[in-house]
Amino acid sequence: MGRVAAIRFLGLYVPVIAAFVLAFLRPQRKRIFPAALLGFVWTLPSLLALQLLNLHFGWWQFNAQGGLFRGMPVDLFLGWAVLWGILPVLTFHETGMIWVTAVFLGVDLILMPACFPVVALGHRWLTGEFAAIGLVLLPAQLFARWTLNDTQLKPRAVLHVLTAGGMFLFLIPEVGFALQTGRGWAAWLSQPSSLRNLEFQGIALLGVVGVSAVQEFAQRGRGTPIPYDPPKQLVISGFYRYVSNPMQLSCALVMTAWGGVLRNPWLSAGGVISFLYSLGLAAWDEGEDMKVRFGKPWVEYRNSVHAWIPRLTPWHASDRPTARLYIAETCGPCSEVRRWFESRGVIGLSIVPAENHPTRDLQRITYDPMDGTGSEEGVCAFARGLEHINLGWAFAGACLRLPGISHFAQILLDASGLGPRVIARRSCEPASAVTD
Repeated sequence: MGRVAAIRFLGLYVPVIAAFVLAFLRPQRKRIFPAALLGFVWTLPSLLALQLLNLHFGWWQFNAQGGLFRGMPVDLFLGWAVLWGILPVLTFHETGMIWVTAVFLGVDLILMPACFPVVALGHRWLTGEFAAIGLVLLPAQLFARWTLNDTQLKPRAVLHVLTAGGMFLFLIPEVGFALQTGRGWAAWLSQPSSLRNLEFQGIALLGVVGVSAVQEFAQRGRGTPIPYDPPKQLVISGFYRYVSNPMQLSCALVMTAWGGVLRNPWLSAGGVISFLYSLGLAAWDEGEDMKVRFGKPWVEYRNSVHAWIPRLTPWHASDRPTARLYIAETCGPCSEVRRWFESRGVIGLSIVPAENHPTRDLQRITYDPMDGTGSEEGVCAFARGLEHINLGWAFAGACLRLPGISHFAQILLDASGLGPRVIARRSCEPASAVTD
């Protein structure tokens, strides 16, 4: 075996074998395998993004033939993903991140020069190395550690969304292009910008359903989409009032549409396969699991809300408390909002005077789901109210509640003179619903 072949062989199998050995020898700890898996999944699209940056900046060059993916040997690509995605959480999950980063940076500083002539380093390869740490290693290990320790739920949810986006919108299309010689991003990028922007906005709107569902899992269910880190309570709010499978529905639609936009039949086929898988094996497995975890409430929910065909009106369990939207009676603009909601025939929502809040003075319109999870204020509260009207308004509300958009909209309203004002509570009066 020549030196080039040996480097490629060892670059893949040493990290893989080490991962298997550690998985069997280390004491079993709950959630460690899903944590390692998420770290690995993050590294796949992020390493590919790093390689595209490398092709532009020339930090290093791969001198190899055959089995290349964007100019990088596939074996080294996968070996690097295992080395940085899986091994750190299996070996150093109780060690500080600074030390873990230092150890794996040191390993890389030794291995990169040792891989010559397969890897030929440029003058600025250390810049690329630090870019790799920030783009690949640190996010992968934070993702894995937060999952392992069940902490930092909101940042974890953000990383779930970014990982899914990187896989479906970037890595899988690149794999499809590799399978179709001569295909790539150039055909799509050569289209008129107006058409390209319209196509991308359409894909983004389809993705809103999935992103909002992940947000709902974190906010209302206190969990994430992966089976080993599921919501701790039944989620039947947001888009789940209308369809029981919004994440998988969004995934199938995005992949199919993205494949059509990129003229990539492999990607479109992936969307169809995702739909068939979700319709069959996943639906059966998840259904059984949900029955065990949530029992009768889940059965009642699934009898009323379909997996793939959305309802036009929101579903609300008759035995569940009605959510409350607190809107001030003594505020002119607020009264207009109140009348607007009342005229829409909201379902599962009571419009209550802010002055009648049972425990505190309010400063903004406030939404209380009455399910033990936190209340929301301002733009987010208004958006929550929209989900109680119909599917179209629920979609608008989901867009409005997205991180960044909700903050920007709130800043605009505050700057327009619609900022917070103290609404004194009528301490002697109980909170009562005005409309239901």
